[in-house]
Amino acid sequence: MPRPAPDLAIVGATATGKTALAVALAQRLDAEILSADSRQLYRGMDIGTAKPTPTEQAAARHWLIDIAAPDETVTLAAFLDLAESALRDMHARRKRAIVAGGTGQYVWSVIEGWRVPRVPPDPELRRTLEQLARAEGPGPLVEELRRSDPDSLARIDPRNVRRLIRALEVTRTTGRPFSAWQQREPAERAPTIIGLRLERAELHRRIDRRVERMIADGLIDEVRRLNASGYGCELPAMSGIGYRQVCEYLAGVVSLEDAVSRIKTETHRLARIQHTWFKPRDTRIVWLEADAPDLIERAARVVAAQLLP
Repeated sequence: MPRPAPDLAIVGATATGKTALAVALAQRLDAEILSADSRQLYRGMDIGTAKPTPTEQAAARHWLIDIAAPDETVTLAAFLDLAESALRDMHARRKRAIVAGGTGQYVWSVIEGWRVPRVPPDPELRRTLEQLARAEGPGPLVEELRRSDPDSLARIDPRNVRRLIRALEVTRTTGRPFSAWQQREPAERAPTIIGLRLERAELHRRIDRRVERMIADGLIDEVRRLNASGYGCELPAMSGIGYRQVCEYLAGVVSLEDAVSRIKTETHRLARIQHTWFKPRDTRIVWLEADAPDLIERAARVVAAQLLP
C-alpha cells in the first residue's frame, strides 16, 4: 500500500505556539493531530513536556501522546510504525492529518517517509556505553561515531548521549552505518508545512515565562510523583530538560533558583538545535510570525492556497 502521509505539518522551535495553531486548524479542517514530540509519548510527564492540555485534547483528537511508561523505550522505528498506523486510521475515516511537534527527527521522518532499521534495544550494550559516557563523558562515543558514521554524527548533538548510543547500537548490530539505513520513501503528495518563528529575544522571553509557569503549575510535584511511582531520575526519559534539573534540585545538588535558571538556559539551547532542523531557507516551509495577531487567519490562507481543493 502507498505510504500514508500527513496533509499539514506545523513546525518550529519550542514555545512558538505550534499546539494552539494545530488545534485551531484541526477544528477548521475536521482534522486530527499526530504529535511528533519525543517526550510527550510518556504517561505522567505532562507539565515538563508542555503536553497539550485536556481542553486542547478535547478540542481535537491527538495521537501518540501518553502511549508509553517512562521506563519504556520508544525507538524511531517504533514511532514510525505507530505514526503510519495512525495516519492510515485517519485516512480511512476521511480525516485530514496534521503533524505538530518540535522534535525535528520525528517530524521529518514522518514527512519524508524515513525507513529505519528495526533493531531492538541491546540492554547490555547500552549499559556498557552509558557507563563509558558517565566515566569519560560523551567524547569516546563521539569519536567512534566519527569513525564509523560521520553522517549521523553531523545530525546528532554530541551531548545527546542517548542518540549517540542508538546510532552506535544500530551500526554495531547491523554492520552498516545508522545513516545508511535512513532511506526515504516520498509520498505522492508532499504536505503543506507551516513554520512558526519569533525574534530570538521574544522567543527567549516566551521560553522563560513558560518555564516559570511550569514550576508554578507543579513540575516539582510531578517529578516527585514519578519518582514515587518507581520512575527514578536515572531513566532516559527523566533526562529531558526540566526533569533532569528538578531531579538535581530534589537531590540537593542545586538550589531551586539554579534549577530554574538551568531549565531556561537548556531550553534556549534546544531552540537553537531545533532551528537546525527547521531552516529559514527551506523552501518547503511557509514561515509565519508566531506573534502575529491574525496568525490563525494567515495560516488558514496558506492552507486554502496549498492544501484545500
